[in-house]
Amino acid sequence: MSKKRKKDKLEKTLVEKILDREKVPYEQKEFETHEEHGVFQMDTSILEQDQRLVYKTLACDGNKTGPLVAVLPITEHLDLKKLAKVSGNKKCEMLPLKKLEKTTGYVHGANTPIGIHFNDHYPIFLDNSMKNEDKIIVSSGKVGRSVQLNPLDLQKVVEGTFGDLLEK
Repeated sequence: MSKKRKKDKLEKTLVEKILDREKVPYEQKEFETHEEHGVFQMDTSILEQDQRLVYKTLACDGNKTGPLVAVLPITEHLDLKKLAKVSGNKKCEMLPLKKLEKTTGYVHGANTPIGIHFNDHYPIFLDNSMKNEDKIIVSSGKVGRSVQLNPLDLQKVVEGTFGDLLEK
């Protein structure tokens, strides 16, 4: 490999190392970021109509299970009642921003179902919509960094449960 190609390759995140160890094929992705109200946001506008392939990782708290994770398209909103039902809780709420990093180990904008599962084994719930896609994009644990992979591979790696999580 030439020096230029080595230089162009991104240094691997913990998530990418986990995927390598599990022999899961993926593609590294990098997005521009900007800060809004003290929180970093990814700019996925370059994907245009394919923005639906980018999935966000939301950390929540269930009244019975404690911390849990929902993964859904960035273009959609989480229905907390549906998450509670699929997770066996009576009630779920979003984890407050001030507790996020302490609970998941990741800052807002870098939460990743793969890293959270690897580090904490919290229950991971994946929206059914991803089953209709060949590839999806999830965070790789750093703001602006993601991995593109097959949703069924993601489900196996995080031992995820599929369910209807979207607001109608």
